[in-house]
Amino acid sequence: MPATSWGYRAAVRLGATLASAIGMVDRKVRDGDRGRRGAADRLAAWSAERRDSTRPLAWFHAASVGEGLQAESVLQEFHRLAPDCQLVYTHFSPSAEPLARRLAVDTADYLPYDLPGSADRVLAALRPDLLVFVKLDLWPELATRATRSGATVAMVAATVSEGSGRLGWPARALARAGYEAVAAAGAIAESDAIRLSRLGVRPERIRVVGDPRFDSVAARVAAVAPDDPLLRYGRSAPTLVAGSTWPPDERVLLQAFARVRSQVPEARLIVVPHEPTIEHLAALDRRAVEAGLAPPVRLSSADGPAPLLVVDRVGVLATLYGAGAMAYVGGGFGRAGLHSVLEPAAWGVPVIFGPRWRNSRDAGLLLEGGAARALGEGTHAAGTLAEIWVRWLSEERERMEAGGRARDIVVRGLGAARRSAEMLATVTSSRPPRT
Repeated sequence: MPATSWGYRAAVRLGATLASAIGMVDRKVRDGDRGRRGAADRLAAWSAERRDSTRPLAWFHAASVGEGLQAESVLQEFHRLAPDCQLVYTHFSPSAEPLARRLAVDTADYLPYDLPGSADRVLAALRPDLLVFVKLDLWPELATRATRSGATVAMVAATVSEGSGRLGWPARALARAGYEAVAAAGAIAESDAIRLSRLGVRPERIRVVGDPRFDSVAARVAAVAPDDPLLRYGRSAPTLVAGSTWPPDERVLLQAFARVRSQVPEARLIVVPHEPTIEHLAALDRRAVEAGLAPPVRLSSADGPAPLLVVDRVGVLATLYGAGAMAYVGGGFGRAGLHSVLEPAAWGVPVIFGPRWRNSRDAGLLLEGGAARALGEGTHAAGTLAEIWVRWLSEERERMEAGGRARDIVVRGLGAARRSAEMLATVTSSRPPRT
């Protein structure tokens, strides 16, 4: 059976040590480090009290919120197929805690650091029949030791971008044993299947089943009530909702909005920062004034729509996209990486994003389908955004048709969650529960 190398274990130990050091000055890193270091104890304590040895157990792991949303739809479908199965969910990022708390699972927690002692302890406590990694967040130590313990290791929503660092040296060599342990992998597309095999998954164990995030996003949008109070912040005037923004996005957005307001005074902008910290919000206020705009109104103190509304809470973006006539998705400037474009697409609104989108398959689908526009690099980005913005406000039919194409793309992607769950059920159905 495959096993990790001393080089991999040394790299993980070094990473854990560095996380503790960086956590002294970075709150998010500190929260994650603390969560991971106590996770093995908490999972073992849950198992001692709640693990039913007469029932099988499936353990799903997803790194952060985006991967967690992909996992959520598969979890729901898998539970329908295997209602007697206990479900455990782990994550790596602190940002995934709110999502983890609302998932319909038996317990949820951080994933411990991928070290031999921690992996063995959690595997011995949980005794999983199935270990599922979502997207690409596969941890080799856990995967190889799970296989040796008798569990089936699988992947769902498996995607490997062309520029993934895992394909290069030395990452591919260090992680290969983990991918060799995978018994079944549900890839999003044929190109992902090819790259998964390069990482070490045996080709005959890979199936192309699509992306379950389409199912998750469509379900979330369908669950929003037509009279949800958040929708009133944008629907009474032409509004652009900018989601998951970072400072490089906001500089372009605010400059563009100042130009748009000079031509369309009733235009509105809702900005939803990816990390609405006090420092981030204060800097955003300053940049708005520097752009010649009135100070933003915070959602927490707003009593109604405002020309420039800044959202100072998390967990509301998927709903707020429904309040917009169009959407901007952040992360396409700088190094953050483009965030999900599917939420606004599911609402049937056209999407705009920055130039660094090529690692996002979904962004490519929207561009190819005429449902989105990408901005270029450089000083002209704000001007280009303003031009698109004004055009979509003045040419309602063009905007509505682009939004319709966006929704159609989401609809065509539905069904992957069910196919992924069926794959998982197939590879585990012949096994008795572990005792």
